[in-house]
Amino acid sequence: MLVEVALFVVGLVALVFGADRAVTAAAEVARFYGVSPFFIGVTLISIGTSIPEMTTSVYAATYGAGDLVVGNIVGSETSQITLAIGIVALISPIVAKRRDVMIYGGAMTVAMIIMLLTLEDGVVQRSEGVLMMLAYVNFIYTLYTNEGGEEIAEEVVEEEETPERALPRVAFGLLLVVVGGQVMVTNGVELARLIGISEYLVGLLTGLGTTTPEIVVAGIAAKGGQEGISVGAILGSNITDPVFSLGVGALVADVVVTDLGSVTMSGLYMLAVSLTVLTLFYWRRGIDRRAALLCIVLYLPTFVVL
Repeated sequence: MLVEVALFVVGLVALVFGADRAVTAAAEVARFYGVSPFFIGVTLISIGTSIPEMTTSVYAATYGAGDLVVGNIVGSETSQITLAIGIVALISPIVAKRRDVMIYGGAMTVAMIIMLLTLEDGVVQRSEGVLMMLAYVNFIYTLYTNEGGEEIAEEVVEEEETPERALPRVAFGLLLVVVGGQVMVTNGVELARLIGISEYLVGLLTGLGTTTPEIVVAGIAAKGGQEGISVGAILGSNITDPVFSLGVGALVADVVVTDLGSVTMSGLYMLAVSLTVLTLFYWRRGIDRRAALLCIVLYLPTFVVL
């Protein structure tokens, strides 16, 4: 059992570290070629920080661990909207425009509802996965068209890197993500069987770990006074994971959930705390340090609702 635990931790560390390296280096390449901050924020930051969830979904679906796939996404969503928001706001209070909260928060809520409705029968088929991915792509395109390329997130990287230096770091980061994801999923499933806990619970714990890239990116941005990336990285990732990350997994193989009761309970709790935090965002035009403590407290019951 100790071997499985050690390998699980090693895989998770490689997954998170690799994602952070890949995202940072890719942002440097994009900026070097003059890609708009909008494009960097919506694609490289939001999607890039969701690489761990996507990779976990692909590997877990390949090994038939549907409970782990969904558990990972629900765990990641819940920890991002509560724990990540709280930590970032403790570093520096978050200020958000009500219009942005309506757009991103509304899209996030719709994405979560789509995921829960798709999982109602316990199976996410390949065709449904394709439709979920297309819905996400359509959202990005519509948002870009309406905003006209308006800045959504500021650049995180301070020093410009040439593609010759940054591209190898992108490749190395993605390699760590792929290898780390495979090691984590295979040993996570085996560990669940050895100690007698559900694969879904392992997925929830994994979701907490794969939230680290969002916390790191948003925390650095908040400390540097770049509030746009703080909100964009977290809310943007919470739009990506329920539809795109789950859709990627379903594209590989049908995602079959056996612990449907736990999925329903924790999924509804995820939706409830998300609406609560979004209400705080809208009402107070951001999250101050007192509201940050409330967000962190809201994360604690995550494992109790199973």
